[in-house]
Amino acid sequence: MEEFPGDISLRKRVGVIGGNSPGPDSMRAAEKMGELIAESGYVLVNGGMGGIMEASAKGAKKLGGFVVSILPGDSPSSGNSYSDMAIVTGLGYIRNPLVVLNSDILVAIDGSYGTLSEIAYAKIYHKKVLGLKTWDIEGVEECSDPGEVINKIRNYFGAA
Repeated sequence: MEEFPGDISLRKRVGVIGGNSPGPDSMRAAEKMGELIAESGYVLVNGGMGGIMEASAKGAKKLGGFVVSILPGDSPSSGNSYSDMAIVTGLGYIRNPLVVLNSDILVAIDGSYGTLSEIAYAKIYHKKVLGLKTWDIEGVEECSDPGEVINKIRNYFGAA
């Protein structure tokens, strides 16, 4: 059985949201983001499917991180293989607010209308959203690369 340092329930949670069909640059950024989240000791929360979600989870798992996947379907096996905790909802896209509510801060990478809905829920629930090549809208703080994002996350959590 794999062990995760510290009480997992007390760790900060970083949500990574993004598209199912991103380009290679966004996939690399998502994987790097997952690595940085794990390296920082945060829990990664996402929608558990392909694209940005899978790439970020893969990156987190490379460095021993903990990944929570909030799945749209009704089977734990419907998500990608990098999840430590798969939460099934049977809700389809309606599960997006659950991803947001279970994150302390969010990182939007690439994405289409599903990502836009998660950004909207983040604003409704007063969650900070950092962006990498995503929607250029009010409420999303655009960053240049995963390194800048993780620095802003650490500052947000007071661990600069």
